[in-house]
Amino acid sequence: MRKTIYLDYAATTPLDPGVAQKMSEYLTINGTFGNPASNHVYGKKAKEAVEAARSQIASVINATANEIVFTSGATEATNLALKGAAQLYRQRGKHIITLKTEHSATLDTCQWLEKNGYQVTYLSPEPNGVLDLEKFKNALRDDTILVSILHVNNETGVIQDISKIAEITVNRRILLHVDAAQTIGKTRIDLQNTPINLLSMCAHKTYGPKGIGALYVRSKPKIRVAAQIHGGGHEKGMRSGTLATHQIVGMGEAFRVSADEFDKNNIHIKHCRDQFLNLLSQKMTFEINGANTVPHILNIRFQDQDIANAILKSTALAVSAGSACHSKGIEPSHVLRAMGLSFYDAHCSLRFSFGKFTTDTEIKDAVDLIIPSRTN
Repeated sequence: MRKTIYLDYAATTPLDPGVAQKMSEYLTINGTFGNPASNHVYGKKAKEAVEAARSQIASVINATANEIVFTSGATEATNLALKGAAQLYRQRGKHIITLKTEHSATLDTCQWLEKNGYQVTYLSPEPNGVLDLEKFKNALRDDTILVSILHVNNETGVIQDISKIAEITVNRRILLHVDAAQTIGKTRIDLQNTPINLLSMCAHKTYGPKGIGALYVRSKPKIRVAAQIHGGGHEKGMRSGTLATHQIVGMGEAFRVSADEFDKNNIHIKHCRDQFLNLLSQKMTFEINGANTVPHILNIRFQDQDIANAILKSTALAVSAGSACHSKGIEPSHVLRAMGLSFYDAHCSLRFSFGKFTTDTEIKDAVDLIIPSRTN
């Protein structure tokens, strides 16, 4: 039976084989399986592994190891950042700004904060998905305490100008949280030179394991967040819970590999994207949703909904209609609707995302599978 072609790397990536091998050394009786919080030799060795991974992660974003707080993923990291900062700095104000095209981890958390006495401004992007900085500046208020912006959009690949946004927030003494779940390995970010206060990350978008992520919490000037999970005071009191050594090691190794392979992988993935567009454009008419995007994520609007539906139903091709978090819903992508697409046009759109394991043969076969969808 023909193997399904995987073009949904924005949803999750397979483990890098080297990462899987590294993780296997921290699971069994013959490996480093101890609790990192234990004081005996098993615990100390596990802690050494955790701290080494913390340094690997910090190195990729040009931060320091003591600024990395481990979580179960980017969703928890975002919850911790937004709820934790809003609660701890509420005396400064209760106004928060975000974008309508954010991941549901941000939007749902902001809605929770609204129910708990905070005011949230949801900005619309321009039709190309990019935030207008003048509109952003005009939305800031004296009681604005926190801004949350997605660096690389998970549905369109649109890159926001985080450096300029950070310049604005730091001058107003407003905290800036950045969702960087899709950033690592796709584009660079430098926290020594960009005044971001809080930054969410995860491993499984970067050929690492699922179920592990981290929140960067700036140390100079010192930022704190109120803990949302209590019980043991781990991670400097900001996130309690026994650390999953094998997953943390996997995340550290995945981030290290992403840095080592950054140029090679991005050249390859851009080639895959360009080849896909070239072959598809020879056969049919379509539009690309979004501008200033990473090559890894491509959101295409087809001429009619039947084409998109046929592609989604195909068992030979794995793509997405949007975020995996909302894949079961019948509503069109909130990201595309916020960019001004009609209900129908949003339903005509699909996300194709490429990775380092994508091959030329898969690209050609994928296009061949898409073309018959026009008439089926």
